[in-house]
Amino acid sequence: MRWLVTGGCGFVGSNLADSLINDGEEVVILDNLSRNGSERNLAWLKQCHGERVCFYNIDTRNAEAISAKIEELKPDVIAQLAGQVAMTTSINNPRLDFEVNAGGTFNILDAIRLHSPNTIILYSSSNKVYGSLESIKALEKDTRYILPDYPDGLDEKTPLNAHSPYGCSKLAADQYVQDFHRIYGIQSVVFRHSSMYGGHQFATYDQGWVGWFCQKALEAKYSTAQPFSISGNGKQVRDVLFTDDLIEVYKLAAKNIATTAGKVYNIGGGIGNSLSLLELFSLLEDILNVQMKYFEIDWRQGDQKVFVANNSLATRDFHWMPKTDKLTGITKTLEWCKTYLY
Repeated sequence: MRWLVTGGCGFVGSNLADSLINDGEEVVILDNLSRNGSERNLAWLKQCHGERVCFYNIDTRNAEAISAKIEELKPDVIAQLAGQVAMTTSINNPRLDFEVNAGGTFNILDAIRLHSPNTIILYSSSNKVYGSLESIKALEKDTRYILPDYPDGLDEKTPLNAHSPYGCSKLAADQYVQDFHRIYGIQSVVFRHSSMYGGHQFATYDQGWVGWFCQKALEAKYSTAQPFSISGNGKQVRDVLFTDDLIEVYKLAAKNIATTAGKVYNIGGGIGNSLSLLELFSLLEDILNVQMKYFEIDWRQGDQKVFVANNSLATRDFHWMPKTDKLTGITKTLEWCKTYLY
């Protein structure tokens, strides 16, 4: 099959491209190389796969270029992973956020409609489409918040109430992807992701919290570390999904498109792989024998006290569930972070 991976030099995209090439698939990568680490991921892919890496420097906001490339390639599957990924950036520059997330996704959808209507599109949406979840009861425990009415996590029927420009732009694209299936028959699938982590994620203060705090822990171990800030009290919870499990979501959903077309899936590590910031710090301290020194600042706007994905629909429809436990995944992530930091 011919796969087109947009944002193919980012964290998810580069790992997906690497796996697909290893599977023997034909892979075309689109990326504008604007994100920190994208050029390094492209170099890694070329080092691993040489001439099998087909790369085009194209921005999804360029409707003409996107349309021409999709008309030329007529890919079997598009993994739409290109996006503006930081909530803080969306607040500072909401127009950029909208043009990349909503506009870029629309450009891809319209190109499929016009030139390649049999193409499957798999869209990387976000749990932020559900907003801050303030209407759902959260209880504060010693190290985390819990949702007592949702012991297995939140499913796809959770009310949509996007909070922040980022949530709005992802929700707009999410809805367009669904509607292009309803109106035009495009084979589309939406994944509402919880937290994702692993190798080749060049995490920053604004995005990629697991990787970012892994970096802080390594600084405490190998260099002179200054206390770092956390937003809120550290008890907010996400379920964390390791990259090896993440890429299987895309491959299995495409393979089972007769079932998955037109559907939305909450995708995360599940309740067994859920972590609060405080619990992650404790895990990192145990693994590395360090002390995480931090101070609290105000909560981020629209932050969710808890989001844990209920993966049961994905398990039912395309037989997927996460296999990597959080201790194994965090240990592997620390190993990768160490290789590029030190």
